[in-house]
Amino acid sequence: MRSFIIILLLWTFQAHAAEQAEYVQTPYKEPKVVFDFYFDNPQKINSALYWIRSLMTPLSEEPYGYAPEFMNIKVVIHGTEIVTIAKKNYKKYKTAVERMRYYAMLGVEFKVCGLASHDYGYQLSDFYEFIQVVPSAIPELAHWQQEGYALIAPRIMDKNFTIEEIR
Repeated sequence: MRSFIIILLLWTFQAHAAEQAEYVQTPYKEPKVVFDFYFDNPQKINSALYWIRSLMTPLSEEPYGYAPEFMNIKVVIHGTEIVTIAKKNYKKYKTAVERMRYYAMLGVEFKVCGLASHDYGYQLSDFYEFIQVVPSAIPELAHWQQEGYALIAPRIMDKNFTIEEIR
């Protein structure tokens, strides 16, 4: 009986050792996405821009092979990150600005809330050429959702641990 239990335990262990996660190739379609950028700290835009990359990169690679210019991606900016796209702040936010400029060249549309821009005292001339100012962020977000765009609102959290510390 004792050897039967040992054999059963070994067999169970081997059966579980052979198990692993399954990779699934989801049949994604060309995206229609509107990102809602509304952050309490302008620096969080850097992390939020990685969300755009995380959408575009896998879809532009095989087996999908979607060209970035055919991905319908819009970004609505209406939080403190609005300061990152004011020309006068270029030195401070150069990395974010250049990444947005790059994405804009690939077809991503960056839209800024007109109400927020007014609250910050900005004029059209304060923003870069790849920025579109819209009347208000909230109706803009609603409009694109009504047009079939998926809403993605990046949650940017403060990183308290390295991957190695929590792995």
